[in-house]
Amino acid sequence: MEHSINVQLDHLDTIPDGLLTVSATDLHTLLPRPTLINLPGKHPEPLFVSVLLHGNETTGLLAIQQLLKCYQSQSLPRCLSIFFGNIDAAKLGLRRLDGQVDYNRTWPGTPLSPCPETVIMQDVVDIMKQKSVFASIDVHNNTGLNPHYACVNKLDDAFLQLATLFGRFVVYFTRPQGVQSSAFADICPAVTLECGRPGQQYGVEHAVEFLNSALHLDHFPQQPVHHQDIDLYHTVAQVKIKPEVAFSFSDPQADLLLDPDLEKLNFTDVNTHTIIGRWNSDQPIPVQAMDENGHDVSGRFFEIIEQQLVISRATMPSMLTLDERVIKQDCLCYLMERLAI
Repeated sequence: MEHSINVQLDHLDTIPDGLLTVSATDLHTLLPRPTLINLPGKHPEPLFVSVLLHGNETTGLLAIQQLLKCYQSQSLPRCLSIFFGNIDAAKLGLRRLDGQVDYNRTWPGTPLSPCPETVIMQDVVDIMKQKSVFASIDVHNNTGLNPHYACVNKLDDAFLQLATLFGRFVVYFTRPQGVQSSAFADICPAVTLECGRPGQQYGVEHAVEFLNSALHLDHFPQQPVHHQDIDLYHTVAQVKIKPEVAFSFSDPQADLLLDPDLEKLNFTDVNTHTIIGRWNSDQPIPVQAMDENGHDVSGRFFEIIEQQLVISRATMPSMLTLDERVIKQDCLCYLMERLAI
């Protein structure tokens, strides 16, 4: 059963001693609870950055630390508000604790029942709205083999301009609900950054470069992004393994034996009848694909052929991972189609 752990929002307007060097696992010694830090800058409308919504995704913390070190002896180009999310999970290096709600599913618009976390996220959005937030950036990692890319929830010029500042790969999605970027999309340009796996220095450097560029933005260009500057994809389905299915990447006795090279399919055009695993059962397909309207579209994308679970139409997966815990807590992958602009 999901429950709340040490949930209360703290507010700071200065950088605590030690914050610029502390590890994610020791962050709780400085910030014992989810914390919003508001820092002054030359432009009053703040840039909002959220980090550690998933406790094992540490690039955001490292990027913020590196960014703030650059401004220790000078003013920030604009006000900066930083939200430090699941500090309890970060202590153990986990996405979220067992029984804990997902901190990136609890923002306004969530289908979850009200709980302390949803109250916190609503408070954060309300505070930033009052401050006339300039833009919102949610920094993440993923566990699978993926390129760096930005995600948006609106196909608006300002959103796409901000996203392509990070890179040419941009993903548009409307589900899952309750994510940070979707909540902020109602009040300012908002993006999610996917910075590859945790622990990769290039991911930190890329995030720092982007955050610094966003801090220096005076406004968003009004013109559309040129088609040659963007590879735009639309997430059309989220795929989960059914909870009753025992799956593995290595145990041949598991109900579903997944291909150990599965993550190599991320951001690859996948052909019809691509095998993703062996189904050792006579039951219906072991995965469930839900479209952005919440409809079950499993039959459109998957079928069983001679006990092989195969993709039944051309698509492009993202966020495939070999981390079984993450698959259970979140999903197996997302399926995408290319979009023209």
